[in-house]
Amino acid sequence: MSHSQHLITLTTDFGHKDGYVATLKGVILSIASDVRMIDISHNIAPHDIMEAAFVLKRAAPFFPSGTIHLVVVDPEVGDNRRPIGLKFKDQIFVGPDNGLLSLVLSREAVSQIVQLTNKTFWRDRVSSRPFNARDVLAPAAAHLSNGVALSNMGEQTQELHPMHWALPIADQQGVQGWIVHIDRFGNCITNIHRSIIEPIQGDRVFKCYVGNTVLNETGCDYHEAEAGDPVLMFNSDDLLEVAINRGSAATLLDISKGAPVNIVFGEEKTLSFQNSFFDSDQPTQK
Repeated sequence: MSHSQHLITLTTDFGHKDGYVATLKGVILSIASDVRMIDISHNIAPHDIMEAAFVLKRAAPFFPSGTIHLVVVDPEVGDNRRPIGLKFKDQIFVGPDNGLLSLVLSREAVSQIVQLTNKTFWRDRVSSRPFNARDVLAPAAAHLSNGVALSNMGEQTQELHPMHWALPIADQQGVQGWIVHIDRFGNCITNIHRSIIEPIQGDRVFKCYVGNTVLNETGCDYHEAEAGDPVLMFNSDDLLEVAINRGSAATLLDISKGAPVNIVFGEEKTLSFQNSFFDSDQPTQK
């Protein structure tokens, strides 16, 4: 057994007010007493499958091979959706089959999908109204960390509940995308990847219409902007991001998740970091 098979991450929308997270950890430890657990996040917005998938998708690649990711964000809790486990890029993901894991995969190939139907690996005392995270998913993650093969956990399947990320729309005039995530600092992350913009942009500058303002292309990082000034940049994932140095772009620029982002290309590229970040000659909405 590899050392990382003793590692379970947890991603939920349970928060820390109640005992739900502690309950999951207690169940896991009662089965796998030497397991290491790492909390990716328990502050996912309630029932927000896309936020959970975005956060987990960004974090999972930095964990070692064999890591088990337990994710529980389920707006249809109590409904008849399947608890599943799957192998993806030498890691195992355990959660409800509600589209979340399809978003994590982003249409990439998965080597194995199993419905967690083998009650041998459920919690011993399941109530008449089971709490799947406690009674099925957490025990499954624990047994997997003990070396139980995923294939023994239930029935093989080839299907996942489908859900897909919205893709940007691009042409020679510009790119239309959306805000897909706002982090705790108020940084607004779009679904527009550098690889979409740069081949079309060429030597042209661009303006970004978002929220209540228009931003010029700046090409700078947080530390290069004055405190309170906005920054339009590609982040560490090469996604276009709107931020404010030492401030919340979401609050100050009136940007919400799902807000449209419109990139419009100009004629020539003349960057100057001395210019205003805001374009006062343009309307504030597009």
